[in-house]
Amino acid sequence: MSEVKLTKRQQEVLDFLKETHRKEGFMPSTRDIQHHFNFASQTAAMSHLRALERKGVIVRKANKACGIGFPEEMEREEIVDIPLYGSIAAGMAQDVESEKEGCISIDIASLGMRANARTFALKVRGDSMIDAHICDGDTVVLEFREPRKGDVVAALIDGETTLKRYVVENGKPFLHAENEDYPDLIPARELIIQGVMVALLRKAA
Repeated sequence: MSEVKLTKRQQEVLDFLKETHRKEGFMPSTRDIQHHFNFASQTAAMSHLRALERKGVIVRKANKACGIGFPEEMEREEIVDIPLYGSIAAGMAQDVESEKEGCISIDIASLGMRANARTFALKVRGDSMIDAHICDGDTVVLEFREPRKGDVVAALIDGETTLKRYVVENGKPFLHAENEDYPDLIPARELIIQGVMVALLRKAA
């Protein structure tokens, strides 16, 4: 393959994509690109992405949660993109940041996940699940499905979102922290399971 000629800024954007993907495990959003390079708008970021696509150094992935990838990834059919929706408290329940921040590319075969699973990811904040080896800064992959007893879940409890273990006693569900410093959370009004954890991702130190 002949060498592709990029402008200085296009090379900088490509390097930023690769470095973010390598360090974080997911592609930066157009907003991330805009802020990193101090572009006036996300449109400028999109223009650079389109130019990189025309030159064949990135590809648009049809029917994927994340819009871009690298050509070398397309040969790995088990790589799928999972949308990353902000962060979730693994502490006391609080409001979740629901805006999509990008996506995570993962090898579903290595994680034992189903190819057709409806999944999303959240970054973990807090230490209420450390005894389950879920630490602050980790990323959890969750599936939209009904929980079973003992599953770790993202749950909306009385209007606030948290990551806890799903427990049922005497027919009544509640949330249990895997840290003795945190109390169980018993719903006063509602408990809605938003996703069941199916994988845990941790950045290399």
